[in-house]
Amino acid sequence: MGILIAAFLPQLPEAACAYVLIVTAVYWVSEAVPLGAAALVPAFLYPLFGVLRSSEVAAEYFKNTTLLLMGVICVAAAVEKWNLHKRIALRMVMMAGAKPGMLLLCFMCCTTLLSMWLSNTSTTAMVMPIVEAVLQELVSAEEEQVMAAPDNSSTEETEPISLGEKNGPPSLELIFVNEEGTVHFLWQERLLVLPPDPRNLELSIKYRSQHDRMVCKCLSLSISYAATIGGLTTIIGTSTSLIFLEHFNNQYPNAEVVNFGTWFLFSFPISVIMLVVSWFWMHWLFLGCNFKETCSLSKKKKTKREELSERRIQAEYEKLGDISYPEMVTGFFFILMTLLWFTREPGFVPGWDSFFEKKGYRTDATVSVLLGFLLFLIPAKKPCFAKKDKGESREDAMEMEPIITWKDFQKTMPWEIVILVGGGYALASGSKSSGLSTWIGHQMLSLSSLPPWAVTLLACILVSVVTEFVSNPATITIFLPILCSLSETLHINPLYTLIPVTMCISFAVMLPVGNPPNAIVFSYGHCQIKDMVKAGLGVNVIGLVVVMVAINTWGINLFHLDTFPVWAKVSNITHQA
Repeated sequence: MGILIAAFLPQLPEAACAYVLIVTAVYWVSEAVPLGAAALVPAFLYPLFGVLRSSEVAAEYFKNTTLLLMGVICVAAAVEKWNLHKRIALRMVMMAGAKPGMLLLCFMCCTTLLSMWLSNTSTTAMVMPIVEAVLQELVSAEEEQVMAAPDNSSTEETEPISLGEKNGPPSLELIFVNEEGTVHFLWQERLLVLPPDPRNLELSIKYRSQHDRMVCKCLSLSISYAATIGGLTTIIGTSTSLIFLEHFNNQYPNAEVVNFGTWFLFSFPISVIMLVVSWFWMHWLFLGCNFKETCSLSKKKKTKREELSERRIQAEYEKLGDISYPEMVTGFFFILMTLLWFTREPGFVPGWDSFFEKKGYRTDATVSVLLGFLLFLIPAKKPCFAKKDKGESREDAMEMEPIITWKDFQKTMPWEIVILVGGGYALASGSKSSGLSTWIGHQMLSLSSLPPWAVTLLACILVSVVTEFVSNPATITIFLPILCSLSETLHINPLYTLIPVTMCISFAVMLPVGNPPNAIVFSYGHCQIKDMVKAGLGVNVIGLVVVMVAINTWGINLFHLDTFPVWAKVSNITHQA
């Protein structure tokens, strides 16, 4: 079909490139085919239309950020395999206690912390079963059962439900393999998760009061929002940030402004402010304003029901046992990778990259791939240098399973996102070489009368609305080339527009179809769509306000946004030429 239409297209590279962009965008928006498959459209249409050579298009599908993602996924696979996330979550729950307000804050902080390094979807899928188990304990625990000696029947009813035991009837666990991919449902054992359409089935939790219902709604929705907030903090937290970074480095190779450290310095205060304000918003919306009652840490003010719940949560943590050797190795690599990212090029002092003779050869991807590769070498069993017993078989001595295997990596690696990101790079490269991006920029000269902050605000509002119905990677891939041309045409620092828009694209929190974390939370059946819209609208507005304040305050000094940089002028001259 595309070949037939090509015969009637004007022999202009801009028109051919625009046609490919429209076709790909339609496939992404309609999801008539998988997102990864739609991202392959430029791979065959650009060569057919003479926009780019086939070898040039192929080179766009594997970039530096792909290596960065692969290394991070190795560490994420180790965290998930050895249940380090479960230990962190349960430990924080024990610190918070059973008071709803503190429990809400604790789970939001824990989810935000994990989502900084893992994908939003993986974090939500790992934390929600723990949240559901805690909710089960909070709602089912009764004061009468504490006072009276339980009989056999009551023992069965109040027995804590394990997160990992392999007895009893199976229930359905939601497993999302990648951040923006298809939902996969697998049968697991004894995990407290509901089927995808819980409205047709009886809920696993029997609400004993309206307060219990509000607690379940509040905790469930807060996990999705906290995962989104955490993903903003690091450049590898979401696929949208990775797409922005690679597109920006390709578009402005001489910039050398955005790296892991500068992004963290800008986004960490945003995440902290959003986390605190969102906690107040969720607490006020679902739990009311009685913070003294819901956030008290005093043991005297705890009800017997809350004490029973805390004992059961303590029992769940004790089932994990002492921290294992693989958990210690994974945690060490987790911290080491972060430190190496921060100290590579801190900016205010020379980093470890300056110790090498050739500059610019090492990136954040170099660190992540190196540490990820080592996880395939380090054995999961603690090395023993003592003499082997004579009775030990040679097979047992040689059997040394590593921290992660290639199967563990494959289960976690979002290959669809990799291809989707590559398709976005191909579209951007075609738009640049054909002159389409320059033509689009000239059409937006009418916006030159607006101040820069108004242009950025309008762009953020536009993408915030679009991303509620279109996947986040598809949205940012479509808008990045347009916004680069707009910034260059209006002589605005491209980062002044690109960074806020990249963050606002992640605020798809109002509908279950907005992103997979929303779908995971909605499938548990505690909240309705109207609850998600009402709570998500508030979080969206909070995020938009905080991002705009950040980019106009510390963002200006950090990225020098008050001037039109030389590296953007060079790109603009290249486009016009």
